[in-house]
Amino acid sequence: MSNFIVKKVAVLGAGVMGAQIAAHCINARVPVVLFDLPAKEGAKNGIVLRAIENLKKLSPAPLGNKDDAALIEVANYEDDLALLAGCDLIIEAIAERMDWKHDLYKKVAPHIAPNAIFASNTSGLSITALSEGFDAELKARFCGVHFFNPPRYMHLVELIPTVSTRPEILDQLESFLASTLGKGVVRAIDTPNFIANRVGIFGMLATIHEAEKFGLSVDVVDDLTGAKLGRAKSGTFRTADVVGLDTMGHVIKTMQDNLKDDPFYSSYATPPLLAKLIEQGALGQKAGAGFYKKVGKDIQRIDAAKGEYVTGGGKADDLVARILKDKDPAKRMKALHDSTNPQAQFLWAIFRDAFHYIAVHLESIADNARDVDFALRWGFGWNLGPFETWQAAGWQQVATWVKEDIDAGKALSTAPLPDWVFDGRTGVHGADGSFSPASKANIGRSTLPVYQRQAFRAAVLGADAVDGKTAGTTVFEDESVRIWHQGDEILILSLKTKMHVIGQGVIAGLSKAIAEAEANFKGLVIWSADAAEGGAFSAGADLQSMLPLFMSGGIKAIEPEIAKLQQAHQALKYANVPVVAAVAGLALGGGCELMMHAAKRVASIESYIGLVEVGVGLIPAGGGLKEAAVRAAADAKGNDLLQFLKNSFTHAATAAVSKSAIEAQKMGYLSANDVIVFNAYELLHVAKVEARAMFDAGYRAPMKALVPVAGRYGMATVTAQLVNMRDGGFISAHDYKLGAMIAEIVSGGEIEEGSLVNEQWLLDLERKAFMELLNHPKTQERIMGMMQTGKPVRN
Repeated sequence: MSNFIVKKVAVLGAGVMGAQIAAHCINARVPVVLFDLPAKEGAKNGIVLRAIENLKKLSPAPLGNKDDAALIEVANYEDDLALLAGCDLIIEAIAERMDWKHDLYKKVAPHIAPNAIFASNTSGLSITALSEGFDAELKARFCGVHFFNPPRYMHLVELIPTVSTRPEILDQLESFLASTLGKGVVRAIDTPNFIANRVGIFGMLATIHEAEKFGLSVDVVDDLTGAKLGRAKSGTFRTADVVGLDTMGHVIKTMQDNLKDDPFYSSYATPPLLAKLIEQGALGQKAGAGFYKKVGKDIQRIDAAKGEYVTGGGKADDLVARILKDKDPAKRMKALHDSTNPQAQFLWAIFRDAFHYIAVHLESIADNARDVDFALRWGFGWNLGPFETWQAAGWQQVATWVKEDIDAGKALSTAPLPDWVFDGRTGVHGADGSFSPASKANIGRSTLPVYQRQAFRAAVLGADAVDGKTAGTTVFEDESVRIWHQGDEILILSLKTKMHVIGQGVIAGLSKAIAEAEANFKGLVIWSADAAEGGAFSAGADLQSMLPLFMSGGIKAIEPEIAKLQQAHQALKYANVPVVAAVAGLALGGGCELMMHAAKRVASIESYIGLVEVGVGLIPAGGGLKEAAVRAAADAKGNDLLQFLKNSFTHAATAAVSKSAIEAQKMGYLSANDVIVFNAYELLHVAKVEARAMFDAGYRAPMKALVPVAGRYGMATVTAQLVNMRDGGFISAHDYKLGAMIAEIVSGGEIEEGSLVNEQWLLDLERKAFMELLNHPKTQERIMGMMQTGKPVRN
């Protein structure tokens, strides 16, 4: 095997995208040097330094830990080009001007190492035209690598070769992007705006055109084209505001300049309303006004006819909302097609326009239909791509309707649908792959070795791919859990409850899984099937399931269940085989505690972890505070315990949640030995590798040891700070009570400093405080408020 290891990356251009790409390399522990022009005044690297400082302020945060901004090496094109010789990958991310890019390339080309990959992050310029002027050797190592904004969070990266790009260069880069940076890679053909922006921006232009035709306001359109269609909740116009109307205008201009022979060319005209807003400087969210404008607490929308902002809040008609709730995609599409309601007609029209466009252009922009669907899903936040939607709705029936509209002059182009659409097929995705017009056949997925790390790859509808909900051999399954394996000596426990909350069924499932793993397997992995699709690891204890217990037996009936939760977590910690928690998404409250008791954690970078019980007027009682005390004692190594307790106390008392797995390490919820994974599709593979390695290395459960605690000295010190916060009006009396209880538990209670206690002592303190709070009216207000509104009550 030959390894391609990216030891260092150079990013050319410290603008919004360049700086954030550099930040994400740092997240992934890839050394990076960020270049820009020398500043005309002040420090020579001032432009780059300001960009790095700005990274700390951006939301959503580009860095997993903002302190890591200091790890970005700074450089300028005048003094530091020699640094390029030490870089294996160079990504150019300057402004979208061909002449500026060519000038920069002439400057940097002599300094690029002989085996380095050179790539442009252009969002739509011709990669072939950009490579003109390179010698043949550099041309063979040049390609497009188009990240989507914000690059840490958007899964899509488009990889665009020229005819000269060596195939192994693309394979190496795809492997690095997929595993190290955690991206979903789609290979695009070198055509203007590639795949996602080409189809996505056409879709937005078609939506604007059809909205005007059917007389719909921007807020109604956004309600119709957002979550109701399984797309980004920002819909069409608000998405444009977030992206920036000037950026959208630039992408449209690229289409206008380079697609004059396109049968849809007339659709690329800049909509008059968009042109007017850009001219007025109303560029969207960054300018404070675009299609929408915030006035005080109100969001106003632009009225196209009046040219002024008016009260927004328009919604879809009830009839259309009901149609969109129908679970049958064929019935849903037929209802939209047949309806006389203008909103329904509008929705059919934008579906028709999209289907027409992708059918006509598939062969020129992508290798196959799957790449188009993934590009729209990963780059624009759609649940289903356009080909998937068409296939699910009944391929031939929808194709007939589209053809009828083309023939009737209702479509945006007179171009006929390609012959392959009507060749008797039922869609473009099947078990044997996805349709490629160039090959005139279905082609399968990439077989690059990196994808063997993904136990269950992202799949398109119709591909009949095996998924984690049904794969493998099931040992036990009920409505709460599935215990299963894939014949590789590692048992898997998957949670099935909503948001994987922990109730009696999950607690019983944990016990079953540990017993089965100890009897027959090398290890146990806790992983759920939606981990890579935005699912939670666990949103905590199932408060709802406690209601029947409370109604029948009162508060006292709850205590045995809390004891069971504590003992289940203890059994996890002291299991005789390694238990690895595969964490992605939310790990809150009881979910955080579940994770903390595993022998090891493998976490997706997008893991949001914290003990949040104070939000419902409770304290963590599943062993989370006990673990805080145990970990503080281990870290203190005989030094002042209080210094090591402060952080965990503060995080629990303020319900702090990490904004990344990297931050969770800093907060102490993840240890330095835990593994952070950048592609959530690799989570199960890595967790299994860790569990097997621990077993093979001779894993033994930890010994049960006594824990030194801070005692009443710790309680008094922390409580004094809480008194000041309460008396200063920073926290309520009930917040003070919660904080004092947390301080008492992590300090070990009313005993001497340095006393040794066992873990059960700390668990008893947790449970006693929890039960007392359940009886408290203020806590009951918070619980009811959360259950009724989903928002914390401050009282």
